[in-house]
Amino acid sequence: MSVLEHVSFDNHEKVLFATDETTGLKAVIGVHSTASGPACGGCRMWSYPNSDAALTDVLRLSQGMSYKNIMADLPIGGGKSVIMKPEGAFDRKALFEAFGRAVESLNGQYITAEDVGVSPDDMMAVRRSTEHVVGLPEGKAASGDPSPVTAEGVYRGIMVAAERGLGKRDLSGVKIAIQGAAGHVGTYLAGHLAKAGAELFVTDINQDGLEKLKAEYGATIVGLDEIYDQDVDVFAPCALGSIINPDTIDRIKAKVIAGAANNQLATREMGAEVLKRGIVYAPDYVINAGGIINVMGEIAGDFNPEWVKGKLDGLEATLGEILDQSNNEGRPSNIIADEIARQRIEEKRAAKLGKVA
Repeated sequence: MSVLEHVSFDNHEKVLFATDETTGLKAVIGVHSTASGPACGGCRMWSYPNSDAALTDVLRLSQGMSYKNIMADLPIGGGKSVIMKPEGAFDRKALFEAFGRAVESLNGQYITAEDVGVSPDDMMAVRRSTEHVVGLPEGKAASGDPSPVTAEGVYRGIMVAAERGLGKRDLSGVKIAIQGAAGHVGTYLAGHLAKAGAELFVTDINQDGLEKLKAEYGATIVGLDEIYDQDVDVFAPCALGSIINPDTIDRIKAKVIAGAANNQLATREMGAEVLKRGIVYAPDYVINAGGIINVMGEIAGDFNPEWVKGKLDGLEATLGEILDQSNNEGRPSNIIADEIARQRIEEKRAAKLGKVA
């Protein structure tokens, strides 16, 4: 199947396949839209079963970044990259330096940062090959790990969604299941929720991380597959995507789905299935935009925490408007968010073409 005929292609401006035999690099960079500015989105490293899975992931993630950035009203477009994690031992620093050379070949049309499986230190290795990288732990306007800000945005979004789905913003006594709870974002989110008085049910492949959450917050550890069956009020997916699908939807008892994971719905049509079951769904690229907002200050060269907080306030308002429109019109929240995002991108593209003309 050609990339151009891929079900998730969605008129990407560019898709770059990059390899490096010496380091074992196999990467795909998707540039979905530069209508608002250079495409920006993190780099994910994962053990993909094959290159088709990697391509599907990067196309969906790249499109999601376009929607995320436009909904957060940022002057950047959407892109994403994935690295197929090499089998066995490999030189991590050399691998990311090779990835940096691939980023550099796009001449600034794509700016990378860290995502799942990647750290700020990895981005420092990328920085040896290109200037088009953010989320650095040091340097001018460095913003560092965006995970804490992503978690704060998700925490705020959970309160907004809980107000619609549970009738209250106060999370005291609310039962919340966190999938991927021991990840970068999940750990910070668990801290916010525990402080707010929520009762946590957690799962992750990182058992040591789960034990820390149990010791610190009294969280209940459950199995990876058992997380879907918990009798909770809120389900917070904070791991990988496509976890709301025909096999899981009827197992979820929560009245609210709100989490940090990208592409939580296996297909756009799953939004209607969520709505049919009376579940309030917070569109992922709206609720999890805190991280990209955080690195935007680094891109601009003038990181300002107060500006970041203002943008998080804006995300709360945007999410509330989407959920209210969904309720009033009886239409899935993900469809409404997609429509708004596409319209904004088209307006930016038209304005850009007008300036060129």
